[in-house]
Amino acid sequence: MKLEQFDGVIRLLPGIKRPERKFSLTEKLKWTVAIMAVYFTLFSIPAFGVSISSLSSPSLQLITIIFAARLGTLITVGISPIVVAGIIFSFLSGADIIKIDQNNPHDRSRMQGLQKLTAIIIAAAEAYIFTATGQLTLISTSVFWLVVFQLFLGALCIIYLDEMMSKYGITSGINMFIAGNVAFSIIAGTLNILLVEAIGAIQQGGAAAIPNAIQFFAPLFFAALVLVASIYAYETNLEIPLVFSQFRGVGGGLPIPLLYVSVLPVVLATALELNLILLFGMFAHSTSPIINFIASYQTAGGRPNLVGGLLYMIAPTFPLPYASQYGGIGGYLQYFTFLSTHTFPLVMPIGTTVLQVTEWIHIVFYTLTLVALCVVFGRFWTQMAGQGPKDLASQLQSVGWQIPGFRRDPRTIESVLNRYIPPIITVGSIFVGFLAAFATLTGAIGSGIGILLTVGIIYMTYRQLEQENLLDKNSPIGKIIG
Repeated sequence: MKLEQFDGVIRLLPGIKRPERKFSLTEKLKWTVAIMAVYFTLFSIPAFGVSISSLSSPSLQLITIIFAARLGTLITVGISPIVVAGIIFSFLSGADIIKIDQNNPHDRSRMQGLQKLTAIIIAAAEAYIFTATGQLTLISTSVFWLVVFQLFLGALCIIYLDEMMSKYGITSGINMFIAGNVAFSIIAGTLNILLVEAIGAIQQGGAAAIPNAIQFFAPLFFAALVLVASIYAYETNLEIPLVFSQFRGVGGGLPIPLLYVSVLPVVLATALELNLILLFGMFAHSTSPIINFIASYQTAGGRPNLVGGLLYMIAPTFPLPYASQYGGIGGYLQYFTFLSTHTFPLVMPIGTTVLQVTEWIHIVFYTLTLVALCVVFGRFWTQMAGQGPKDLASQLQSVGWQIPGFRRDPRTIESVLNRYIPPIITVGSIFVGFLAAFATLTGAIGSGIGILLTVGIIYMTYRQLEQENLLDKNSPIGKIIG
């Protein structure tokens, strides 16, 4: 498919103009703070006609983290349209349906324009889906279309705030919105849930008061564990020696990090699963055996909850080990009891047979599916971002680098890189998939996936600023880190 045929449509889209000069770190930080202030303003404004209620579904709570959203507010849809558009184009690019020359600025511009157009269309669709499936509690059916319109406008604001952050801020808007949302979740969750539960346990007294209080901080412990594992993974890399062909004795190394594609695979994989949950929520009241075989829902408080089917088997719909008044299950003892005894229905598409499947099957299928999707998205995203062995070999050859002992030929360099990059992409994607699954299953506060993302965002932002030479000793951050 040729992208040129969409040029007319892309030109109709309003855009954010790039700055005419390179900004200093101080200027980037000012823009970042201003954009985040707008984001948190939208984060705090309820959509007119919506009754904001507590989130009882773990999958809905995960949506707020992954999509940097807050249900019931103007940013209910969050960054989901941008992420889903990225998923669509990664598949199209990976399947060679569309061909993109990453070295061609016109091709990159067209791709960005098409992704923005796709994100806007998805924003309209998701605004309708969130409202129509009962994920939001409306004060009256008469405000239905008004709520849809508000959610669409909020999503549109996020799309353009993301573009503005990418051009004027220190990193992409998606990164900053997720990091800000995760930080808010960890602080609010610790103060409003864990600390309150611990104080309540101490006030009850008895010999088990202190052990119970300590147990309530287990989600924070698991969050710290994920944090340490993430930092370790980002610091692990394989270095390929390089020499400069035009100057003898001048050499260096090409670091290939374990997380070569960062945590993007787990973002895309989780986003796909959560969007499927939302999409099939449209058929929550269907009596079709095929639909119920794919996804079975029960309505609680007017909101459809996924309770069975094939989609349930791969979805992160595990309860949270918090007290029930916070939307959890009551503690880790009750949580592990649930995992060992709970069953869910799998309606056969033919006949009336309903299989009761144990929760352990859910754990296995969810973990393996998440890992497999991470590997698939890791490979697709590498090719789409122009970070594959062929692209990297061309970049190295163009600046005069070569691998010692091999000819200075892009094909030779590519063959050497093929020995390392694809396996590392696979291993790194498997690692983040298992780590994300572990975090979800242990109920880490702020969601372990969110912590994994935040560590990756901080690491990538640091590297980006370092490459742009913005961390000089006279800059605000440079003074702090020396």
